[in-house]
Amino acid sequence: MAQVQADREHGSVLVMVVFIVALMAAVVMGILQINTEEIQLMQNHVGAARAQAIAEAGLNDALARLRSDSLWDAGFTDKPFDGGSYAVVVDGSTLTATGTTAEGFSARLDVNVTLSSDGPPYVVTIDRLRIHP
Repeated sequence: MAQVQADREHGSVLVMVVFIVALMAAVVMGILQINTEEIQLMQNHVGAARAQAIAEAGLNDALARLRSDSLWDAGFTDKPFDGGSYAVVVDGSTLTATGTTAEGFSARLDVNVTLSSDGPPYVVTIDRLRIHP
C-alpha cells in the first residue's frame, strides 16, 4: 500500500514538472516574439532614416546645381546614392526630392526656394521645407 501511495506522489510531481516546463516555454516564446517585433521596428526606423538621408542628398545636389545655374530645371531621375537612389523634380521655385533605399523605404522632401539675381554663385534661400516620410 505504501508503494502505491509513493507511485501516485511521483506521478503528481511529474505532472507538475510538465506543467511548469510548458509554462516556461510559453513565457520564453512570448519574450522572443516581443524581441522580434522590436527588431523589426528598429529596422523600419533605420530604413526610413536612410531614405530621408538619400532624399536630402538629392536636395543638396539640386541646390548645388541651382547655385551655379539659376535656370537649371532638369532635375534628376533615379540617380544612384548609397545603395539607393534619389529623384528631384523642379517645378518653378519648388523642388521635390524623393529618396529610395535598396530595401524599398522611401521619403520625400518638398522645398520652396528663392534665388538671388546676382551670381553665379547664386544665393539659394530655403523658404519652406516639408518632410514626408
